[in-house]
Amino acid sequence: MMGLQELTLGEIYDVRDGTHDSPKYQDDGYPLVTSKNLKQGALNLDKIKYISEEDYLKINERSAVHMGDVLLAMIGTIGNPIVIEIEPNFAIKNVALFKISSEQNSRFLKYYLESPFVTEKMTREAKGTTQKFVGLGYLRSFPMLLPPLTEQKRIVAILDQAFAEIDKARANAEQNLKNARELFESYLQQIFSQRGEGWVENTLGNICSFKHGFAFKSEYFTKDSDLVLLTPGNFFEKGGYKDRGEKQKYYKGPFPEEFLLAKGSLLVAMTEQAAGLLGSPALVPENSIFLHNQRLGLVELIPDFQENVSLEFLFHFFNTNYFRAKVQKTASGLKVRHTSPKKMQVISVWIPESRNEQDRIAREIFKFKEKTIGLERVYKQKLNQLDELKKSILQKAFTGELTQNNHDAAA
Repeated sequence: MMGLQELTLGEIYDVRDGTHDSPKYQDDGYPLVTSKNLKQGALNLDKIKYISEEDYLKINERSAVHMGDVLLAMIGTIGNPIVIEIEPNFAIKNVALFKISSEQNSRFLKYYLESPFVTEKMTREAKGTTQKFVGLGYLRSFPMLLPPLTEQKRIVAILDQAFAEIDKARANAEQNLKNARELFESYLQQIFSQRGEGWVENTLGNICSFKHGFAFKSEYFTKDSDLVLLTPGNFFEKGGYKDRGEKQKYYKGPFPEEFLLAKGSLLVAMTEQAAGLLGSPALVPENSIFLHNQRLGLVELIPDFQENVSLEFLFHFFNTNYFRAKVQKTASGLKVRHTSPKKMQVISVWIPESRNEQDRIAREIFKFKEKTIGLERVYKQKLNQLDELKKSILQKAFTGELTQNNHDAAA
């Protein structure tokens, strides 16, 4: 890029920040925007807090936001710059404010602050342990190679066009991903709602019981052991076992042998530590030794049904909308909802009389799930590729490669 100047952000822009105080919140009034409200290039006011007119005017004496200004999150997830394109009626806290003169371009600064060089450097150099932050002095001294305004506008035009195409492709990929997930959900509900001949209605309490787990002592928790402590955190909301990686809990203490889980055992989450988790099932994997922790219900078939009911079939039944809705109706608790074996045992279930038919249906559902997982993987990869493409284009834009390529093409 021709005519570049090596400057700092503070030499180019009027860089300020919002209040450092904690004004009193109220039910309505003026919105107080914080770093949490800057998301994916836009201002998100879903969980906004409100302040009085007095506090609003006091904050805006030094940090008033106007159209064309650029905001940047200074604490937590650093970055997420946005350009103010509508008349603002809010004050700011823990947010950097860049006042843009007529000699500069707001969107050029936004794109610069989104570039990999800037985001990686700020993240790496941020202060703090539990919560990272960058200070006002740091931002004012942050380096920038500034081209003339005409070149800024040209770079912005190129990026706007490229990102419009990327956003369009991303929207298509996200819709395809959503469709793949809904395809399996539709298939699963159809299997259990359009029951064929030979299906028999029963209650869960007539065919199985739900056994509570053991309260393992935290003093024996460890980061490494042959014994894996199965918890609700090991359950996907849509069912299935989740490997927690470094967050996985292990155990090195004494425990009753009856709480050592057999391979292929079926368990159900009896508490909702995350939305959608209550009633979620998981089959015990074969790759480790697992312990039956509290807040999980172990499905134990009654002797008369041990040879006639497939746990894999029940696993899929526990993933149906019908079953999950029934479990929610049995639940109690405000912050964390939970159910009990007694409440779950009254839920009705329909099962083919033929064990072979149960096994066949379970196999078909697992196969269909694998196909949809494959589709999801393809679309997720596409989304990752689009994100990487966007980063690459931004990187080139601020190293001169993008405009040089366009100059060469024009020549």
